[in-house]
Amino acid sequence: MTNLPAASETAFALLDGHRIEYSRFKARDKKLAPVIFLHEGLGSVTMWHDFPAMTAATTGAEVIVFSRRGYGKSSRLADPHDISYMHHEAEFVLPRLLNFWQVSAPILIGHSDGASIALIYAADPGSNVTGIFLMAPHYFVEEKCIISIARVRERFLSSDLKLRLGEYHNDPEHTFWGWNDIWLHPNFPNWNIEALLSHITCPIFAVQGENDEYSSMQQIDGIAALSAGPVDLLKLTNCGHAPHRDKQTQTLRAIADFVTQCNNSQYHTPR
Repeated sequence: MTNLPAASETAFALLDGHRIEYSRFKARDKKLAPVIFLHEGLGSVTMWHDFPAMTAATTGAEVIVFSRRGYGKSSRLADPHDISYMHHEAEFVLPRLLNFWQVSAPILIGHSDGASIALIYAADPGSNVTGIFLMAPHYFVEEKCIISIARVRERFLSSDLKLRLGEYHNDPEHTFWGWNDIWLHPNFPNWNIEALLSHITCPIFAVQGENDEYSSMQQIDGIAALSAGPVDLLKLTNCGHAPHRDKQTQTLRAIADFVTQCNNSQYHTPR
């Protein structure tokens, strides 16, 4: 896609004295719900590459993408993650960022950890979310995920992965171990947000790749079965953990359709 919009604002939000990196793309149509990107476990603003700009160009909506603490150019975490770190992001950090940006009723686009954070946020009846678009979400921990994360640990220790992550994070070692250590914590397989799904009434669109090494179709099938609102699924062949990279055209088209339907209230009556 050519002639992508440049971010209208690239700056830092200050929360309790800590910097949160973000980039913001202006809306062509200010009546549309703003779109907020929530990144994966090793993601950041820059790791999305041009995808937020492509989303802004395709949908016409305002788009905001940010790096959580410990990622990208945001401030380091003072303490290691605990098992409830995604709840903390959804219940305490994201609401404050939305207030800082003066955003209400957003559409959330979450990838992996970011998708789980979107689910937790949407389960709060006071969240006022227009819809959530999920890529490779987790609502429970699969054994294949733990096995794959252990393999990534070996790659970090034996390959140039640290160097490559340095292109996206100020402190790639801090970022990597913050993510890897908590997912490989012996208690982390008990993490589960299934009980929250029945509280989600907003529209959901969930995308899963058949070749995802971290999660399976059980994740999105379960979300569809257990959520209270309308859910659409997209199951992609020849696609791994990152649909927005592996199947960019299909994923972008699905986002554009979802944004249009959410804004036009074209979803069927919640179950």
